[in-house]
Amino acid sequence: MSSTAGPVTTSYALAPTRTVDVDGTTYAYRELGPRGGVPVVFLVHLAATLDNWDPRIIDPVARGRHVIAFDQRGVGASTGRVARTIEEAAEHAHELIRALGHDRVDVVSFSMGAMIAQDLVLAHPHLVRRLVLTGTGPRGGADIDKVVATTYWDILRATVTRSDPKEFLFFSRDATGRRAAKDFLARLAERTTDRDRPITLSALRTQLKAIRDYGRSAPSDLSRITQPTLIANGDHDRMVPSVLSADLHRRINGSELIIYPDAGHGAVFQFHEQFAPALVDFLGPAGADDPGVSSRE
Repeated sequence: MSSTAGPVTTSYALAPTRTVDVDGTTYAYRELGPRGGVPVVFLVHLAATLDNWDPRIIDPVARGRHVIAFDQRGVGASTGRVARTIEEAAEHAHELIRALGHDRVDVVSFSMGAMIAQDLVLAHPHLVRRLVLTGTGPRGGADIDKVVATTYWDILRATVTRSDPKEFLFFSRDATGRRAAKDFLARLAERTTDRDRPITLSALRTQLKAIRDYGRSAPSDLSRITQPTLIANGDHDRMVPSVLSADLHRRINGSELIIYPDAGHGAVFQFHEQFAPALVDFLGPAGADDPGVSSRE
């Protein structure tokens, strides 16, 4: 049951943008779905703002769960300095979650957001009940540091062809991938009012350096992740090699792995009709208890 008066918003395109202040930093966030129980926090990708979440992923979750998405520090409508490391970004996510009054959350994450999610759960294992990692890899994963060159190259290609870089970065360039890219971008444009500010070039550069350093760091001990974990990717991810999703699966005991065929980095968006119900099923109801999840903090 919702704790607020009036109808419950379950459309991400209509969710109002709110702000919360944390020690002088203003975080912009959107929330939707029925209040109560464990909320689902969405951690977004490189260069992304609040307007970059696919509503076909968020809306099905929000029909039964309280959903929260937010701009990282220094990105979009959030103030402050952009996190210079993935670890720092994880601490920023933690302070935002606590500022909103939550001490237990499920996390759905994509790409850089899923790198942040790994550091978040390792630093604050009591906080996370269930974990979803998509289009990502582990700290120190082979070739993650090459995402910088791949990103700049695809930004150049997009500029020359007057396209969105995500068309190249997230999707294959065959007919199926091109169609999926256009459909995805159309869904992102469904929100017509109160749209977010795009990321600045300096913020993008800071995030890219954080990812490069993450890729060149010593591996984390992922055996410490005991939360139920769902991992998903496409079989041809150019940004974060698909083999790293299998690596995560091997290293996180009891995790589930979904690999979508003939798909790239944005496979969960290309296959949203299959992924969204799998996600809803994996997250389950909003009750606070989840047997088998331990706290080690």
